[in-house]
Amino acid sequence: MEVHFVGCGDAFGSGGRFNTCFHVTGETANFLIDCGASSLVALKRADVVLNDIRVILITHFHADHFGGIPPFMLDAQFFSRRTAPLTVAGPPSLKDWFVKAMETAFPGSSKTKPKFDLELMELNEKETVRIDGLAVTPWLVRHGPAGGPFFAYRIEVEDRIIAYTGDTEWTDALIEAGREADLFVAEAYFRDKKAPLNLDLASLEEHLPEIRPKRLVLTHMSEDMLRQQADVPYECAGDGLRIVI
Repeated sequence: MEVHFVGCGDAFGSGGRFNTCFHVTGETANFLIDCGASSLVALKRADVVLNDIRVILITHFHADHFGGIPPFMLDAQFFSRRTAPLTVAGPPSLKDWFVKAMETAFPGSSKTKPKFDLELMELNEKETVRIDGLAVTPWLVRHGPAGGPFFAYRIEVEDRIIAYTGDTEWTDALIEAGREADLFVAEAYFRDKKAPLNLDLASLEEHLPEIRPKRLVLTHMSEDMLRQQADVPYECAGDGLRIVI
């Protein structure tokens, strides 16, 4: 199974990186985790076959994680000419946020009926659901008062477990979400600075003995964290990184 970090940047273009968008493919699996505002550009630059993607999992509704949905949808309708079904899954209020995002980006677009079957699936905390062969368990995390609810995900796919923190300050929910995952993708916005809303590496390190991931990859790093990346004793994502798990 391959995880392709199509984009791993923050909301502010730190390091010139694309917004968050991870493309996971396996024997049958083909899905995205998040689809930030710049993701359609990044996906096309990487020559990803858009119509092969069957599921998009959204962690929350900030633009750097959700803002790529409107252009993805219109491209599917008018340029990629998608006919295959697509499921977009995310936190409660996904359906309302979908309409708001479409209307903000392209007024009137939410009223256009897709030429493919589109399912908007709202997920509940700690409730495992099966989506196109994936077993997806959301965990509620903390990333501020607006733009949520905010989810971390634990995804059982084929014979692997992929976990992702999403954007969050430290919360013990990350222990259960990431425990012994084959791949744990974790935000590391700061190295040591403990700030509200986002995760610092020092807090994550304190709990790694409890999480015990088989492989850890850091993502969503600020300019300050990127400057210290060479001194970090963990694998760090970069745009275009492909790993096999």
